[in-house]
Amino acid sequence: MASTRLPNKPLADLGGKPMVVRVAERAALSGAARIVVATDHPDIAAACTAHGVEVCMTRADHPSGTDRIAEVALAIGLAPDAVVVNLQGDEPLIEPGLLAACAARISSTVPMATCAHPLMEAADVFNPNVVKVVLNGAGNALYFSRAAIPWDRDGFAESRDTLPDGYLPLRHIGLYAYSNIFLQTYATLAPSPIEATEALEQLRVLWHGVPIAVHVTGHAPAAGVDTPADLERVQLFYAS
Repeated sequence: MASTRLPNKPLADLGGKPMVVRVAERAALSGAARIVVATDHPDIAAACTAHGVEVCMTRADHPSGTDRIAEVALAIGLAPDAVVVNLQGDEPLIEPGLLAACAARISSTVPMATCAHPLMEAADVFNPNVVKVVLNGAGNALYFSRAAIPWDRDGFAESRDTLPDGYLPLRHIGLYAYSNIFLQTYATLAPSPIEATEALEQLRVLWHGVPIAVHVTGHAPAAGVDTPADLERVQLFYAS
C-alpha cells in the first residue's frame, strides 16, 4: 500500500475489481488447490473478503515476503509436503501455467524452485538491475548474479554490443515455490555474505547448500505493475 510511485497499488481498479483480487484470480487458473492473500493491511483484507478471496492477516514487521508466507502457511496448517508458491500482488497478467510449472519442480530432494527466460539483448546482460542465473546439468541454479554470467571470454573480448553466437544467458524471474517444510526452515537460515554483496536474497539458500530448481520458459512474462504507465497498460487489458 505504501508504494511511492503508485500509492494504494494493490487496490487499483482493474476492470471493476482491485488489482490484488485480479492477481488471485490469475493464480486460481494455475490449478492450485488453495489461493490465500497474505497482507498486514486491513483495507486489502476487506477488499479480498468482499470479492470472496481468502485472506490471512500477518505481522507487519516481516523482513521479506518469504517470511510473510511462512507465517501464513503455518497459520492455516499446511502439511509439511505442501507446495507453496509466492506470487507478488502486482502481477495481474502472470501466466497461470508459469505458476504450475514452477510448483512442479519441487521434489523430495529439491525444496525450492524459481523461473528464468533467455536474454536476447546485450544491454540486458550488462544491466545490473537484470538478475541472471546459471544452471547445472540437472537444471538447478549454480549462481544468481547482477553481473553478466556466464562470461563469454572470447565473445566479449571482441564486442559487448551484441551477444555472441550460441550465447544464451538466462534472466531470473522473481517467482518462487517452496515445500512447506523448507519454507518454515528458510526463516532460520543465517544471512550469507554473497547475499549481502549481490543484494539477492535467494543466494542465502545456495550458500547453505540447498538446491534451487529453475524452470526455463521461452519468453519473458508480462511485466508487473510498478509505474502509472504500467497501470494504464494493464487497465486497458482488463477493459478489453
